[in-house]
This record gives sequence, structure tokens and C-alpha cells, in this order.
Amino acid sequence: MKKGMVGAAFGLAMTALLPMAAKAQGNLSVYCSVQEEWCRPMMAAFERATGISVAMTRRSSGETLTQIRAEAQNPRGDVWWGGTGDPHMQAAQENLTVEYRSPMLEQLQPWAVRQAEQTNFRTVGIYAGALGYSFNAPELQRRRIATPRCWADLAKPEFRGEVQVADPNTSGTAYTMLATLVQIMGEDPAFQFLRALHRNVNQYTRSGAAPARAAATGETLVGITFLHDAVAQKVTGAPVELVGPCEGTGYEIGSMSIIRGARNMANARRFFDWALTAEAQALAADAKAYQLPSNRNAPIPPQAPRFENVPLIDYDFARWGSAEERTRLIDRWQREVRAGAR
Repeated sequence: MKKGMVGAAFGLAMTALLPMAAKAQGNLSVYCSVQEEWCRPMMAAFERATGISVAMTRRSSGETLTQIRAEAQNPRGDVWWGGTGDPHMQAAQENLTVEYRSPMLEQLQPWAVRQAEQTNFRTVGIYAGALGYSFNAPELQRRRIATPRCWADLAKPEFRGEVQVADPNTSGTAYTMLATLVQIMGEDPAFQFLRALHRNVNQYTRSGAAPARAAATGETLVGITFLHDAVAQKVTGAPVELVGPCEGTGYEIGSMSIIRGARNMANARRFFDWALTAEAQALAADAKAYQLPSNRNAPIPPQAPRFENVPLIDYDFARWGSAEERTRLIDRWQREVRAGAR
């Protein structure tokens, strides 16, 4: 009888576990390069939709590229989601990511598809956002400083020690600024400007979004960042104003890639397709992420800075996203700007 009771109990236990086993769909490792507040709900939503268990690591795009390079012989990540497109394009050029043509491509904006085509479908655009800066309006008024409207204004003496920007070694935002200024001014004049700006920089942050938070709290007067990061501060009541610089400015195409050697390739493709849906991209607004979504059917947050309201340049993603140009520009910045006296 005891054996019968044990057997029955075991059978009941296995029956109870069957629904859980049916839901378990394996694992996925995602490297996320947007803000933590967006990374986590995205992964949670994918887990709910699929039953796939996600391990997520959040790092800036430059740091993630470095990690993927270091792990090339023994990849630990499956998908790299978010972050500026330039390092994604560099990863594609270095054969660190794999080709995948999602059936969702037909629903995407032309700029997102173009990003995929330029990399032989080793990355794809998932959002876009313009570069600019924000300033703390009450502090500016208190110090009786004229409102900045151009890149050139940030190198003026009145902003000494009052500008914050990320480091292009770790931040895709900062590299976008570097490549933008070179395209607007020409390379040598751009580096002359960057050396003048260096005297006014109080900190080079690791994250591209950090300067927006610093301007919002008054830690710094000006924060150079993508405008959607500044909007995320403004909607919470921070006293900041946004500037699309008068000389023109660049923009990012945030991207997604599947890492070469992914251990969970089928689940990586499943995440890739899901992240391109209008439903997945609609989660951005709830996370206070105000980029322009790549799916044409996804709602655009009303607070999102529209491209038609910003003086955008014709940013050359193919050239400035290449490994050679990116490495060369960052090396020159390190030698001539970061290492210089203030």
C-alpha cells in the first residue's frame, strides 16, 4: 500500500508540473544598451509572451562591443539589443554578428531597413533619435548666461566647467557627437572645437544618458545627449530646455544584432522578430523612452522629438560606422582632446 501511495503521489506531482514544463521554452542571454528602465520591462514582456527565460546584462554600447569582442571565442550572449548603430555596424564588419533577415522587415521604416542592408542584414534599426543638448534653465538665468543655441556656444568661456558629455570610448552617444562634428565642420576644425570644449567639460561619463540627468538635477549646466534622453527628464518636471544645435546635428539609429556563436540561436531569432513588432516597440513609452520606433505601426510617443523639428545632417552611417573610421577618430580624440590640459 505504501508503494502504491508513493507512486500515486509521484504521479500527482508530475501532473502538477506538466503545465510548468509546457511553458518552459529554454533560455536567452540579452546584452541591453538602452537605459535599465527600458531593458527590464522589455525582457519581462518577452518572457511572458514566450515562456523563454531571459538573462539580461545592461551596458553602454561601447562597453558591450568590447565585451562581445572579448568573448568572440566563447560567446556568452545571444542578442545585443539597443544602443547606437555605429558599434553594431562595427561588430558586423568584424564578423561578430550573424545575418538574419526577419520576416518583420516589411513593417519597418526605410531608415531601419537601410541599416540592415548596409550590414548585409547583420543588424537592424529598432529606433531613432536626434543628438543635441539640454540645459538647466533656472541656473542659466540665475547666472545671467545667454541661452545657447549652437554647438559653438558650448565652447564659450561662460560655460567653463559647466558641460557634461560621455566618453566615446564607452558611449555610442559620444561617438555620434564626434562623428557629427567632423561631418559638419570638417575634421581639423572639429578637433579644434573639441579641444576648446574640453576646457568646459566637468566630466566625461561612461553612459550617454548620464549628462541629461546631471543637467536635470543641476549637477551641470549643460548635458550633451540624445534629445529623447533629455525629454525623459523634462517629462518628470525637470527644469531643462532642449536644443537642436543651429549648425545641424546627427542622429542615431538604435540597432539590434544576433551574436555570432549564440548558444540559443532559435530563441535569439524569436526575440529578434518579437522586438520588431509594433506591440513590443510600444512598450518604450511606458518606460519613458521617447525615441522614434522603427515599426511603422508602432505608436510614436507624443513627447518624442520629431526629426522634422530638428536641423538634421545627412549622417553617413556607412562611413562613420566602419571599424577603421571609428577606431581612428576615437584614437585621435584620446590623444588630442582627452589627454589635453584644461
